[in-house]
Amino acid sequence: MDCPRARSEVRHLERTRNYLKPGAVDAALRTWREYVHRPRRELWRDHEHGNVYWSYCCANPFEARELLDTVLGAMSPRSARELRKVVGRADAVWDRSASYDGTRYFGSM
Repeated sequence: MDCPRARSEVRHLERTRNYLKPGAVDAALRTWREYVHRPRRELWRDHEHGNVYWSYCCANPFEARELLDTVLGAMSPRSARELRKVVGRADAVWDRSASYDGTRYFGSM
């Protein structure tokens, strides 16, 4: 995030909300960005068969995206708009990779 106001508000939420810990939002954003940039064949395999390694080694990218939605709902409108721009860039990549001939085959997010 480039906006100091949004970053400050995220830090405040991470200190005051029981469902967040310090660095949780940055980790969720990083997890979601890395996942959406994976090759389509890997995304499809994860969707079809599940990824059992998420629970052992890495964060689940869909849980990370849900956390980002929760944080966006807890932020002030101005700060949420700044974070939504950052998350929206990753979502745009997801939307491009998750569609084929105009239909979604990964389900809705």
